[in-house]
Amino acid sequence: MKRPLFTQILFFPLLLTSLLAVACEKKQEAATEKPAVATGIQTEAVSNSVTSDYYEAVGTVRAKTSTVLSAKIVGSITALHAREGDHVRAGQTLIEIDNRDARTQVSKAQAGVREAQTGTDEVDKNIRAAESAKAAAEANKVLAESTLKRYQVLRDRKSVSPQEFDEVETKYKVAVAEVERADRMLQSLVARKKMVLARIDSAQADVAVAQVQAGFARVTSPINGVVITKHAEVGSLAAPGTPLLTIEDSNYRLEAAVEESQLRNIRLGANAIVTIDALGQEEMSGRVVEIVPAADPASRSYTVKIDIPSKSLLRSGLFGKARFISGERQILAIPNKAIVQRGQLSYVYVVDAAGIARMRLITLGKQGGDRVEVLSGLSNGERIVSDGTSLNREGMKVQ
Repeated sequence: MKRPLFTQILFFPLLLTSLLAVACEKKQEAATEKPAVATGIQTEAVSNSVTSDYYEAVGTVRAKTSTVLSAKIVGSITALHAREGDHVRAGQTLIEIDNRDARTQVSKAQAGVREAQTGTDEVDKNIRAAESAKAAAEANKVLAESTLKRYQVLRDRKSVSPQEFDEVETKYKVAVAEVERADRMLQSLVARKKMVLARIDSAQADVAVAQVQAGFARVTSPINGVVITKHAEVGSLAAPGTPLLTIEDSNYRLEAAVEESQLRNIRLGANAIVTIDALGQEEMSGRVVEIVPAADPASRSYTVKIDIPSKSLLRSGLFGKARFISGERQILAIPNKAIVQRGQLSYVYVVDAAGIARMRLITLGKQGGDRVEVLSGLSNGERIVSDGTSLNREGMKVQ
């Protein structure tokens, strides 16, 4: 049965009034409902603090000294005494190469030395004989000269015949000629001895060269360090210039890429705070030891090398960061634990005047130890929950 129009007009205002009354009643009930209470929650007041202003650059850990070992002779590798990761000492034999040819050369050179030394003994014997012959010739010359002088006196007195004088004079000339011949023989033998000695020196040099060549069959470590890469195996052919092992020392540097606009603030000897991701949040004190003068044309950055303390876990290739202090500034910093992550956004619980915790979106800045800078979202003097994980939802009353 259809209702009259005036009945419908009266019914709808009554219905609307009833609904409004129910809504107001529920709102009053909700308003009078007390929020949940969270006890034992630590809070702290956000305040300005002075911190060091710095520029941060990323880089890669490199060894101060990296050596690639290669052979100086051609030959097959007969022994390999090092593996990747082994610690080696300077002078330690790491690789042995087949050196039969070198040993043959050493034996040949040593035979040449012995032969030359045998020739020296013979020449010495001949020199001694020549010295004796020269001494005898000189004695005979002295006697002939004395006899000639006496005969010259007798000839002046007409006491000897010309023939007798000529015989004595001839003997003197023969004695002089014998001395000259003996002297030439001795000089010839001395010169021959010098030649033999030169042959000995040459043969000994050949021995030294052959021994050096034989020594090339053993490849030794030039530094104390760690074997990083092994490029060859036993049986491989070693040749000059072919890499066999790569060794690095245990002293490392961080090679950081610094923007050209920041290079003017960095000087040799300046201190830097270095962190290596693989070592956690541990901060190390570094020192700038080299600034490469040429920039990378692709990134427009300069390589700055920073000495860092030795650590057992340091290895080449690790990622690291360097902070260069440039001054001081005031910031708002909060504990890392106070931050609540929701996807890519960061929040904190802010406690209002009524003690109710409300989530607020913030913008984070630079990290500094266990605290982080807040760029926006908080004001000086506001209270926040120190550990964001201690609350499971906002709207709770913090006591």
